Amino acid sequence: MLRIAVPNKGMLSEPAWNMLAEAGYRLRTNTRQLVVQDPDNDIELFYLRPLDIAVYVGRGAIDVGITGEDLLKNSGTAALEHLPLGFGASTFRFAAPNESPISTLEDIQGKRVGTTFDKLVHDYLVEHGVEAETIHLDGAVESSVQLGVADLIADVVSTGTTLRNAGLRVFSEPLMHSEACLIRSPRLDKDDPRLAVLSRRLKGVLTAHQYVLMDYDIPVSKVAAAVAVTPGFESPTISPLHDKQWNAVRVMVPKAKVNQLMDDLYEVGARGIIVTALQASRI
Repeated sequence: MLRIAVPNKGMLSEPAWNMLAEAGYRLRTNTRQLVVQDPDNDIELFYLRPLDIAVYVGRGAIDVGITGEDLLKNSGTAALEHLPLGFGASTFRFAAPNESPISTLEDIQGKRVGTTFDKLVHDYLVEHGVEAETIHLDGAVESSVQLGVADLIADVVSTGTTLRNAGLRVFSEPLMHSEACLIRSPRLDKDDPRLAVLSRRLKGVLTAHQYVLMDYDIPVSKVAAAVAVTPGFESPTISPLHDKQWNAVRVMVPKAKVNQLMDDLYEVGARGIIVTALQASRI
């Protein structure tokens, strides 16, 4: 049975649960369940603290897990990134008080940096030749400066509202950009057939989120021009209609470009353009 770890809470949890559900896996029925067995799919699902997932995958008996790239890098374990999952995007930044003279990476020299990601921050500073003390905090990092624990912080930033409310401003280049990813144990072969099935299912969910199915009618004389607008993956499906002057076309297109593609197809001569959402796929 393949053992899979997912976050039991936090910003990555619900998207991870939804992705697994869409991929056909059984989830827990109440929040007190920490382990779910899914014999139909030959998996065992473990709900763990987000900070611990990479540790259990890298050092314990969990085969694969869903976590953030930043959490993986901060874990210091041998767990390996296997597949980016396209959600949970975040940026890791330094931030200092508005009135502080700290404004460049070099200014961090000799300072105290409050962070939950102490290994990630320490490694980044060493790589850039900066000596500073990293102060490990489990939460409310933005309060550490005001409470005298740190001179500046390093934390995940999305909109920056929380930092501004705490009287902090970001500076310097981001330490890293992160998103959710599927990670695997170094003991699990990357070609393991169980991992291959899981990866195909998750990729199918990603494709279904990113693409839609587009159908339209097009005059036979304009098929080549329409296909140039919507080439699809390998090639569109083209079928003759009762009126021999027209063909029907079915093709997958990027969801983000749907309206522009519909406009372009209409200009080429396509009519009866309709779009259908995808629930699952195997590409």
